[in-house]
Amino acid sequence: MNNADLIVATVKKAGINFGFGIPSGNVLPLMEAMRLGGVEFILTAHEGSAGFAADVMGRLTGRPGLCISTLGPGATNLATGIGNAWLDRSPMLAITCNLNTSQLGRRIQMYIDHHSLFKPITKASLPLRSGCIGKTISQAIKLALSEPLGPVHLDLPEDVAIAETEEDIPEIFEGDLLPIASEQSLQKAIKIIRNAKRPVAVLGSSAMRLKNFSLLKKFVEQYNLPFATTTMAKGLIDESHPFAVGCIERACRQHQRLFLDSADLIIGIGYDTIEVEFEAWIGTTPLLQVDIEPVDIEPSVRLIHQVTGDLSKSLKYFLSKRSTKNSWALNELAKHKEVFNKKLRPKADLFTAYEAIDAVRAALPKNGILSFDVGAHTHQIASQWNVPAHHSFLITNGWSSMGFGLPAAIAAKIACPQRDVVCLIGDGCFQMTCGELATAKRLGLNLPVIVLDDRWLALIRIKQVRRQFGVYGTELQTEEYRSPPEHYFGVPALGVSDAQNLEKAVKEALKAKHPTVIEALVNSDHYLETVFD
Repeated sequence: MNNADLIVATVKKAGINFGFGIPSGNVLPLMEAMRLGGVEFILTAHEGSAGFAADVMGRLTGRPGLCISTLGPGATNLATGIGNAWLDRSPMLAITCNLNTSQLGRRIQMYIDHHSLFKPITKASLPLRSGCIGKTISQAIKLALSEPLGPVHLDLPEDVAIAETEEDIPEIFEGDLLPIASEQSLQKAIKIIRNAKRPVAVLGSSAMRLKNFSLLKKFVEQYNLPFATTTMAKGLIDESHPFAVGCIERACRQHQRLFLDSADLIIGIGYDTIEVEFEAWIGTTPLLQVDIEPVDIEPSVRLIHQVTGDLSKSLKYFLSKRSTKNSWALNELAKHKEVFNKKLRPKADLFTAYEAIDAVRAALPKNGILSFDVGAHTHQIASQWNVPAHHSFLITNGWSSMGFGLPAAIAAKIACPQRDVVCLIGDGCFQMTCGELATAKRLGLNLPVIVLDDRWLALIRIKQVRRQFGVYGTELQTEEYRSPPEHYFGVPALGVSDAQNLEKAVKEALKAKHPTVIEALVNSDHYLETVFD
C-alpha cells in the first residue's frame, strides 16, 4: 500500500464515497487509489463546481465532502468552493495534489504556496507527509466535523502519494462535543420568554446541523412561538405550520420587518449572522440568542441575554419545563402570511418569474429537493417557495457565490438518488456553469435544469436603477429572443413561455433518465417591486 491508498482507505472508512475534481498528472496517483479503493472520482467541468458539490455532499450526508485539484490554477479555482464551505459551514476535505516535495517553494511552473492561499478560508491547512498520513487525515476529518463545521485543506506532494507505507488505517473520530450551557443561563432564558407578550423565534443556519429537527417544532409549539427563518434555515420546520411566518430579509422584506417590529422579544435559535446581521432588521426589539457560539452584533442591538452551548441540549432543557402562552393569535399569523404571499405576486400581464417559480414548486413532489443560485431570483425563491422538510432547499447565503446551483443539484442527486431534484437558476448563473450539464449527462442523472431567462443580470440592474446609475454592463443578450438549441452537450433543451407548459415540462423531465434544460422566458420587472421592497 502506498500513501495514496492509505488516504483513500481512511476517507472510505470515514464514510466518504465520492470525490469531485479535475485531474492533472499530479492527481493521477490519488485517482488510481480511488479507482482501486472504492471512492468514486467524479469529473466536473471546473474545480469551483467540485468545491460546491463537495460542500453539498457534506451537508446532506453529514460526512465531509471531498474535492480534489491540481496545484496552482486548479487550487485557485477550487478556492471558491472551499470558501463556500467555510462561510456556510459545511464539513469538507479539500486535497490539492502538488509537485514533488523537493520542488516546493521554488519559482517553478504552476507553483504557489497553497497553505497561504487556503489559510483564511479553512479550519486548517495541513501538509501530508510520509509517516504521519493516517494521523493527519484522521485529524482533518475530526476537525471538519467539529462545530462550527468547515473545510480542512490537505496538500499532497506527488512523491508522497506514491511512496510505500506501513502505516495502519487510523481510527476515525467524530467531532469534538460542544460545551453545555449552564443551568443558570437556561433558567434565565425561560424566564425571559415567559415574561414576553409577543415573542418571535427566528431560526438560523446553525440549527441546520441539529441531529433531531423535531426539537425545533416541539419548542415553538410548547412556547407558542411564531417563527421566521433565514434563507438557509427554511424547512427546519414545515413552512405550512400555522406558526410559520416566512423567510426574513429577502423579497418583500419590509412586510416581514413590520411583523418583527410588532414583537416584544426576538429569540434567535441557531442564528448565524453570516446570513444577515441582526442590526439590519431588528431595530430596538430586545434579543435573546440561543446558539452554539457567542452572538456577533453591533452595539446598537439590545441583547438582553444569550445561551451559548450545545443547541440540542439547550432545546431539550427548554422542553423539560412547562409550556407557556402569550398573546399571539393564529388568525393574526394567517393574515400576515396571506398578505405576504399576495405582495410577492404583484399583478402583471406577462409571464413572470414568480409564476415560473410557482409552476416549478407545483411540479416538484413534496419530498423533492430544490437547488438554486444567487441573483434576484434568490430573493424571490427564498420568500416564495414553501419548504416542507429539512435538507430540501439548497442555497449558499454566507458565501453567496453565483455558480452554486447546478453543481449543488448534481451532488444532491448523487447523495439522494431516490429523491427528485430540480435546479432553478438565472440565465447569468447558467452561463457560468453550463459545462456541468456534461457532468450530469455522464452520470445519467434525471435532473431538470430550469433557467429563468430574463436577458439581464437582474439583481445588478435593479441596483443600478435604484441608485440612479446608468444601466450598463448587465445585459446578457442584445438580439431578439431565440428558442434554445435542441441540446447542450447532448442534454436536450426546450423553451417555455407560460406557467402551464413549464409545470408540464418539469414533470416530464423528472421522469426522464437524463438531465433536461428548460428555458423559461420570463419578465422580471416585478423584482423592482418585490426584491427591494
